[in-house]
Amino acid sequence: MGVAAFLIWRNGFGAPGVKLALVVFLVQLVLNALWSVLFFSLRSPLAGLVDIVALWLAIVATIVLFFRISTAAGMLLLPYIGWVTFAAVLNAAILSLNR
Repeated sequence: MGVAAFLIWRNGFGAPGVKLALVVFLVQLVLNALWSVLFFSLRSPLAGLVDIVALWLAIVATIVLFFRISTAAGMLLLPYIGWVTFAAVLNAAILSLNR
């Protein structure tokens, strides 16, 4: 994630799309951190699931924006979306099994 963000950042904030791509990247970082608080600290699989869906959408947006600037940066985020997809399925299963 850090290398991908660096590949975008090094284009300069004046380059087309860079500011938006990095803002969306920061949003997904906040959502990522928030998930741990919601799921573990607050012990709320439902809140965690709502957050992880928003996180997943933010990552997809980040990937699209990164690909427009750097193919390598976009590719570097593909394992991340795979991991978050897996985590979302686990989160949903935990919520379902603990009703």
